[in-house]
Formats: sequence, structure tokens, C-alpha cells
Amino acid sequence: MNHKNIVIIGGNSGIGKSIIEKSRALGANVFPFHRSGEGESHLDVTEKFDSIAGLPEVIDGLVYCPGTISLKPFHRFSIEDFQKDYEVNVLGAVRVLHACLKGLKKSESASVVLFSTVAVQVGLGFHSSISSAKGAVEGLAKSLAAEWAPNKIRVNVVAPSLTDTPLASALLGNDDKKEASNKRHPLGRYGQPEDIAGAVLFLLSPDAAWMTGQVLHLDGGMSSVRGM
Repeated sequence: MNHKNIVIIGGNSGIGKSIIEKSRALGANVFPFHRSGEGESHLDVTEKFDSIAGLPEVIDGLVYCPGTISLKPFHRFSIEDFQKDYEVNVLGAVRVLHACLKGLKKSESASVVLFSTVAVQVGLGFHSSISSAKGAVEGLAKSLAAEWAPNKIRVNVVAPSLTDTPLASALLGNDDKKEASNKRHPLGRYGQPEDIAGAVLFLLSPDAAWMTGQVLHLDGGMSSVRGM
């Protein structure tokens, strides 16, 4: 990671912030962009744009972190709710990928990391909107992994379960909610930003140089094993 140019979208808190810290600790040149940023670091992925000011000429790694959590029964979701989740999770990623493609092609071995959710694999009630959007993200990643392989651009997805971030604060707002979430995971705890960031750093690194088109399920065993 030393001297590699890593672009991180949505890195002002939670998982994105942890990725930035870990990347810098490994010697990477980090270029963070987020909605609350100032100057060239400001980027609202829901706005239309063709380019992003401040990008490096060569992009060795790109991580797209923005996401949404909106959970309720299907009959209470409006079309606008579905559109909002799709706008942030899918179309925002598409806009960023368009803007970064030129720089990614200039890298000798570029890596793109997108985010999904355990709910796509497992099927969880009240998740219909976000599961639809993140399912589209997984499909996008697999298609781009095939299309961009000749350019030596790898595209992978991390699919976490519930992680202790500001976005998930309403779901972990008290001790009872935290304990209930712990019990839903076979490993006995919900995720921390550092858990997810470690996997992202692996996907960005040369250790994952032969890995593309994959969905990495990082969810305390929730999608693959049953607790005792």
C-alpha cells in the first residue's frame, strides 16, 4: 500500500473513517471525499456530476462507502423510498465509477471495493428497499469485474452485517438492542468498523491480486452458519 493512491468516498465516519486511518498507516496516499467535506473533499453522490475535482491522475484503489438504512414493512415503503436507496447506493456508485475510470485504467493493478449487505444473501424482513438496492450493487460489481478484467481492474464487494456506525445508531441505541443484535450473530457480537476496514484493506492490497468479482460476506457468521 506504500505510496498507492486510494480514493475513499464517504470517509468522514464509521467504516470509511477506519479505512482511511488504516490506509494511511500503511503508507497510502488517501484522497477522501464526503458530503460534509469542504473544498475539493466535498462530494454529494446524489447530485449529478461527470468529474470529481481533486482526484489523483492514477487511482490504485477506490472504495465507495455511502449507504442507507431504512427498515420497515414493505407496505409502508413508498416508491420514493426505493428511489432514495437506489440513488445513494447504486447511482451514486455509478457516477463515482464513471468519474474514476480513467484514473483506474492508468494503474498497474487497480482495486474497486463496493458495499452490499448480509440481507441480500439471507433475506431479512423489513429490508426490501435496501436489499433491492444492494442486490443491484452486487450485480453491478460482477459485471464490471468481467468487463474491466482486461484493464487489470479488480472489482469486489464487502457484505457486512450490522456494524456499530453512526448510520446504524438507531438499531444499537440502547443495551437491549445491542444484546439482541449480539445474539443474532453466531460469533456473539455485532461488527465494528475495524472489522470491515480490515477486509477492505485486504481487497485493496496485492494479497488480493487474483481476486475479482467476489462478494466477501463479513457478518459474524450470520449468512453461513447457525448459532448453537
